[in-house]
Amino acid sequence: MTVESMSYIIDTLYAIFAMTLIIFMVPGFAMLEAGIVRTKNVTAVLTINTLIYAVASMAFLLFGYSLAFGELGSDSMSKYAAFLFQMAFVGKVINIMSGGVSERAKVIPLTLFTVIMAAVLYPLVVNVTWGANFLEGTALELTMYDLAGSTVIHSTGGWALLAAILIIGARKGRYTKEGGIRVIPASNIPLVTLGAFLLWIGWFGFNGGSVGSIASKENADAVALTIMNTNTAGLAGAIMVSLIMYLKYRKLDLTMILNGALGGLVAITAGPDLYDIYTPILIGAIGGALVVVGVSFFDKLRLDDPVGALSVHLVNGIWGTIAVGLFASNGDDITLIGQLKGILVIGIFAFVSSFIILYIINKIMPLRAHNDEEMQGLDVEECGLEAYPEFKRAF
Repeated sequence: MTVESMSYIIDTLYAIFAMTLIIFMVPGFAMLEAGIVRTKNVTAVLTINTLIYAVASMAFLLFGYSLAFGELGSDSMSKYAAFLFQMAFVGKVINIMSGGVSERAKVIPLTLFTVIMAAVLYPLVVNVTWGANFLEGTALELTMYDLAGSTVIHSTGGWALLAAILIIGARKGRYTKEGGIRVIPASNIPLVTLGAFLLWIGWFGFNGGSVGSIASKENADAVALTIMNTNTAGLAGAIMVSLIMYLKYRKLDLTMILNGALGGLVAITAGPDLYDIYTPILIGAIGGALVVVGVSFFDKLRLDDPVGALSVHLVNGIWGTIAVGLFASNGDDITLIGQLKGILVIGIFAFVSSFIILYIINKIMPLRAHNDEEMQGLDVEECGLEAYPEFKRAF
């Protein structure tokens, strides 16, 4: 067996392994969201997460991949492994959005948006960043460096969520007429914790797999550094939020601490392969702080986001992409201006296109459940199956 053949096999196995880790993020999102929402909406949340994985993956197979990359193929690994790795990413964009509109968004309209996002919108973003690049040679051509998707995945999902919240509105009773904010506590903290740690584990495949190859000493070192920096940023985000919450409130809010970790992970995703082993501490810590600031900021704007996805994914997707320009600029193919241009172009496209599509869907079939359905709980109305039938519902 030749060295080239051995490298091909190793990289194929590594891509499949990384893809498997990323798929662990499916139950990660599902468990986190199921723990955050009230018990009357748990089955609906689990259903939409299941459908997102199935429908988004199928839409990407049938339409999205060819729009993003052209023909199926790879020189360094099996073309099927290369496809599976990219397919594992696509549902995460919609997972980010679906969690932020949980407890009032209906399953079927969200599933329809999933088809369009996975088949058209997300592939177009990938095309101009990681793929065939139909903008090449134009004024809009992007030079943004984004290894694993701080902007391409996390901010894209965040912009889609912002569009959805503006259309669908807040949960009933979340904000008072006097301008107050009603706290709606998580129903199952252990599930939230399990979901967050499944996401954390999945991030190692998310970022580490994006290096592309592990079949040489140099590439193996690059993968290990990438995973190490990814973990470090998550640790720093969790620690920073713990400090802020304790100093400000003398309380350690676990849901905020976990979101701080996720914020740090999102922030490092653009360039974990570019930094030394200490810079991710700063990037992750700032990411955690931005989660705390962001949650309060969006609540003041009355943008109801039960899982904090706007703060975790949109805000930190932007921060992580800027961080590459601040800490890894080489004055050539990686510059702060190039990073900002990418954020702006992708942000405008993702928000405007998502808003238009969601607006049209909402006119055809309302995105939001009726008031009585929302009060009853979407488990009964949307799924006919309660997750906790023996529990007394909390309205």
